[in-house]
Amino acid sequence: MNEDRQSKTPFYSKLREYAESHTIPFDVPGHKMGRIENDMISYIGQEAYMLDSNAPIGLDTLSRPTGVIKEAERLMAEACLADKSYFLTNGTTIGIMAMIMATCKAKEKIILPRNVHKSVISGLILSGAMPIFIRPLIDPDLGIANNVTYEAVQEAILNHPDAKAIFLINPTYFGVCSDIERIVKLAHDHGMLVLVDEAHGAQFYFNERMPFTAMEASADISAMSFHKTAGSFTQSSVILTKGRRIDHVRLRSTLNMLQSTSPSALLMASLDVARKEMYFEGAKKIDILLNMAQDTRAKLKAIPGIKVIDKDYIVSRGGDDFDETKVVVKVSDMGITGFEVYKMLRKKYNIQLELGESHIILCVLTIGTKREDLDMLVDAFKDLSKKYYKIRNKLPKIKFDYQYPETYTRPRDAYHAPKISLPLEEAYDEISAESIMIYPPGIPLVIPGEIITQEVIDDILFYVKKGSVIHSELDNGFVKVIDKKNWMYWEGEDDAL
Repeated sequence: MNEDRQSKTPFYSKLREYAESHTIPFDVPGHKMGRIENDMISYIGQEAYMLDSNAPIGLDTLSRPTGVIKEAERLMAEACLADKSYFLTNGTTIGIMAMIMATCKAKEKIILPRNVHKSVISGLILSGAMPIFIRPLIDPDLGIANNVTYEAVQEAILNHPDAKAIFLINPTYFGVCSDIERIVKLAHDHGMLVLVDEAHGAQFYFNERMPFTAMEASADISAMSFHKTAGSFTQSSVILTKGRRIDHVRLRSTLNMLQSTSPSALLMASLDVARKEMYFEGAKKIDILLNMAQDTRAKLKAIPGIKVIDKDYIVSRGGDDFDETKVVVKVSDMGITGFEVYKMLRKKYNIQLELGESHIILCVLTIGTKREDLDMLVDAFKDLSKKYYKIRNKLPKIKFDYQYPETYTRPRDAYHAPKISLPLEEAYDEISAESIMIYPPGIPLVIPGEIITQEVIDDILFYVKKGSVIHSELDNGFVKVIDKKNWMYWEGEDDAL
């Protein structure tokens, strides 16, 4: 019976029926079902435009679904072992912000790792929640931040028993997973909600060889980018919930505040059909993919000058599990950076990587990946090894030494405070009004509301000298800080938090 239901695509089918109905359109969008002429219609065809409709009669409304969208969301929930799902057309960024806003009110604490996506900081600003950061495990050889340990979460809970929720990443950008099942149970035993960023883990739900999912672990809510690894259109994502701890009225209200009132029918339809494909074909095709990935890693390991990351390596460094659809390769022992490899592979071999960093590169594999694609990747690395290995010197190791800055106020207060811009070297002991991150490993050295220490300044200058990428709001050597002289909280420190 479940397979009979999963074979349906209620939203896509109704959308296609409407597109083929020869309706006379006096509504928006303005292209009138593709009746105008432009270069894009000439390239992709009128059919795609015919599917780009805006909630006509019979096609339901995302903000309050009662028909085919509701049914499509129900099928997604069933496929992903969830109790309920919500379609997102503004990406997982909106999902993460909504999760935090719907569960954490102003001044309530949320425990989370430091290597969170910038959308989490936005969620903290909008909700007014107070972050309690956990230090993730750092891999000094690769220059990346990995998972958080069960023990680190346990310590945070003991130190902050009044926290409202715990936020986890499953997996990290580079495929590393925490012990999510044990952590969820620990959090629930202490009366805390569990929120999970599964932006890079949608494929986990469709093959038993993949790592444990948030819903299998009975997490309360997760957000996943179906478009990243499960085949839907870019920007189409899903929120999943399980259990009775989530206030669905508040969650729906929050989503309606954040999402567009004109959601893309194309994006929702792509979720509908991608779910069906993954449900019926995902297990088999992911098996094939994992076997190809394993074979590719073996071939890459035989190439001099590069180091290939696998599950054994991750577990030996404290990770609980590893997403083997990610291919992570350390290239810096050849004497070239990941940034250089990223550009060279695109220019010379027509290979587009997901990411290049100081020491590593990242490839994201999905059921759309072909064996010939992976063979080309191996051949390209053989060429790079012949050209650079033992000719260039190895790159020096990057410095990894992080101390948490002291929190003076919540990110929300810092966001709304009056601000000034100062040269980085003059920002000592000021309160940051922005997030400053170094990639790799992507941990915020300082976020809005934290005091900028001399160590933070020294670390940023160190990375600038080494050519690392700095993520900040200003790119001229200045940083945004709170104008304490004109800030109401500066004199009343007891009220700051």
